Amino acid sequence: MCAACQKGSIAMENLKLIALDDEDLAIFSAHLQDAVVKTVDMGFLPRLQRFAMVLNRFDWDQQVCANETVRRRTGLHFERVRDVKCRNMEEARRTGVLNLLAVTFIPGELPSGFVLLTFSGGAEVRLEVECIEAGMRDLGPAWGCTHAPKHPVPEDVAQSKGSAA
Repeated sequence: MCAACQKGSIAMENLKLIALDDEDLAIFSAHLQDAVVKTVDMGFLPRLQRFAMVLNRFDWDQQVCANETVRRRTGLHFERVRDVKCRNMEEARRTGVLNLLAVTFIPGELPSGFVLLTFSGGAEVRLEVECIEAGMRDLGPAWGCTHAPKHPVPEDVAQSKGSAA
């Protein structure tokens, strides 16, 4: 059980995070693991240098602290994005849905580099960024879901819960 749960603090109602470095992105990745996104709910706005998406994320906090399986509608955006490349999106084009596995940073000439969004089936979205500047925010209440992911709770979720208390 995480430190926050032991102190009687149930999971946060609405998550709101910013990322300015690769450690922050690791926390994003943990909270977004197993999020589902429709391809129509993601896009690049080149004039604003912004890439944004709206996902249905599995709420790992609720799973750990309250043993509830819920999802939350969550907004995710990256600023200072120079370019976007997609790979292995054939399955996503067919189904219109992607399952997010990880968000990572590949450094270039610092502070620039690439944010890599890795999805199941080998699909990837690679963002060329001037620097890491991102935000993630839950957009409303949670709703129950019948299936929980079948792997251990991401370590960074438990760590971020412990520091939130």
